Amino acid sequence: MPIAEKAPVLERITPPPTPRANTKRSVASTINRRTHPMWFLAPAFAILLVFFFLPTLFNFIYAFTDWSGFKSSINPTGLDNFTQLASDGTLFRAIRITLVYAVLVALFQNLFGFALAVLLERDNRVNRIARIFFLIPVLMSALAVGYIFQALLKPEGSLNGLIGVVLGRTFDYAWLGDTTWTIVVVALIHSWKWMGLSMLIYLAGLKTIPEDILEAARIDGASRWRTFWGIKSPLLAPAVTFNVATALLGSMNGFDIVQATTGGGPARTTEILNIFIYRTFGQGLFAQATAMSLVLFLLVALLAFPVIRTLRKREEIL
Repeated sequence: MPIAEKAPVLERITPPPTPRANTKRSVASTINRRTHPMWFLAPAFAILLVFFFLPTLFNFIYAFTDWSGFKSSINPTGLDNFTQLASDGTLFRAIRITLVYAVLVALFQNLFGFALAVLLERDNRVNRIARIFFLIPVLMSALAVGYIFQALLKPEGSLNGLIGVVLGRTFDYAWLGDTTWTIVVVALIHSWKWMGLSMLIYLAGLKTIPEDILEAARIDGASRWRTFWGIKSPLLAPAVTFNVATALLGSMNGFDIVQATTGGGPARTTEILNIFIYRTFGQGLFAQATAMSLVLFLLVALLAFPVIRTLRKREEIL
């Protein structure tokens, strides 16, 4: 029986692209180059260049001059501004107060935010409404918050009046007039304003914890307290890193709340670096104020990198 021969399979040959296809492709690539998303970033980069990078560059220049409001000429002076600020002790005092204020704010803000996140973790109507109320201070102006608390904490303010009603006698304590505790009071006000943001970050961290891990812990007989400290707390390490870093850096660059509540008083015990810079600049000593702002920039940079690096290592360990 004859075997049927297989017909040869013809390979499909793709025809060469026509000149019209090449033209379309080149036009498309030209359009893609002209409409690249980087072009839309150009206005933002221009604004950053004019209002951030150039002032920062001039900050490094004017800090080593004798620029002031009392003469028109500007001459280089080397390190005279820094040595003068260091010699009278005012700069080191402002740095010390700034560091104390930053540590207190970071401590209070994270404690309040963490406690609120744990209390409001469950998704029900009451907790959702409470979260909104605690986020309202974050949206408020810092100056408005400062002036509100200044009115509340006066000797004749509402807080003393409420305490007097509870005690049944007149109570007129000067909350913002104590040279020892005023820095703590102002730090609490700053923490109250921003604790809603910390609460939100901690809530996001709690929501990202896998439910399987928590279910396995419950099956193994772990109590809620053991589950919280043994599983939830270590998994919140990235949220702790973010909240501590932002609280420290934000408080070191703070100005509004301190200026609205105490203005740096009493007896300059709350005069953080930005308040000091503001006063010095207002006196016409522009070069010295610029030198102090350079010191603040270096202080924030030197503090931020070690803190963030330490917290990152803590994340890896946990």
